[in-house]
Amino acid sequence: MKNYDLDYIAGSIANLAGIPVRIYEGSELTIYKSQVRLQADPITLYLDEVFAVKAHVGYFITPHFNYYGIVNFQGGRLVVGPTRQITHNEQELRELAFRLNIPKDDMAKFVQGMQSIVRMPLMSVMQMLCTVNYILNDEKLSLEDIAIYDAQQQELSRSGAKRAAETETDTEPHQHNTIHIENTLKSMIKTGDVKTLESWLRSAPAVRAGTVAPNQLRQVKNIFVVSATLASRAAIEGGMDPEDALELSDAYIQKAELLSDIGGITNLQYHMIKEYTEAVERLRRGSNGSKLAVEVANYVKHHLSEPITAEAIARSIYMGRSYFSTKFKEETGISVTDFVLMKKVEEARRLLIYTDKSFSDISAYLGFSSQSHFTRVFKNYTGKTPKEYRKQ
Repeated sequence: MKNYDLDYIAGSIANLAGIPVRIYEGSELTIYKSQVRLQADPITLYLDEVFAVKAHVGYFITPHFNYYGIVNFQGGRLVVGPTRQITHNEQELRELAFRLNIPKDDMAKFVQGMQSIVRMPLMSVMQMLCTVNYILNDEKLSLEDIAIYDAQQQELSRSGAKRAAETETDTEPHQHNTIHIENTLKSMIKTGDVKTLESWLRSAPAVRAGTVAPNQLRQVKNIFVVSATLASRAAIEGGMDPEDALELSDAYIQKAELLSDIGGITNLQYHMIKEYTEAVERLRRGSNGSKLAVEVANYVKHHLSEPITAEAIARSIYMGRSYFSTKFKEETGISVTDFVLMKKVEEARRLLIYTDKSFSDISAYLGFSSQSHFTRVFKNYTGKTPKEYRKQ
């Protein structure tokens, strides 16, 4: 192995790209370079997934579409990230800080630090790492040569790949059926009907979209872009915040563009549609069909870890507080306070089931004044204390 100055290489990348860079020898972190000081390194949540990338150049995308680029070389591993092309919203970063066990008093600094990391398209990161790979492995690679690795993608249903194969080998003339499928999917996304969607996907017909590209891979990618556009618009009609919906669409399209197998793109498409449908379902739950309630649910989603007042919500939607509270009660049958607490308890239930966070951490993250207040509210809405709920 050549005697590279890894400290110099890591420092140069960090300074030029504005993204944290690490060098690992085995599983040990030996070099860390960053222009940004973070209270905790987000990569610690995904080390298993990052270390599972064995190709010379690869990447891993987290569930929130942060990505890490990896170069494996003899005796070590260089990892850059996290970064992404789309701006984070503060609630996403507060959730990340919560998962990293960052104290509440340091959360604002962490959010500020993450927001100051330079945003970069994934393909630009990978092109940069191809150059680094040439230095470290004496190997010239292009984007087409990079192996795709994504643990989340591997877990998706295989039924999409089967349907894609059936579509590709179907040479019989047939009529377009996209309008019927589009209308069916848009209806389910718009109403947040997850159960019907899951049932429909199990026996969904192959899409017959006609020819929209000169080769099959580009055909599937073009269909994916159209699907992302339709799904995001349907979700917006269902009440999803437009910025959230369009950012999600952009992230999925970027991810699809880097895939090189038809089955993987098709699986990703089904996963995207389901995520949009689930997002609308969460927003509409408890809204009694009220558009105003969906607006409030969107506000709560973006301020989940803050104390939320009716006055702040009313101000955000340009309504007087008194009128807003009265109209909300008329449309939903419950008070604004009850609705906000219901949404926070809904998130608390998810955290109690899927994380091992302490009750005090969950209480602080969700903006309750104290753990006893959180326990009291939780029991009021679920009939159980957080401890009883988790044990069950």
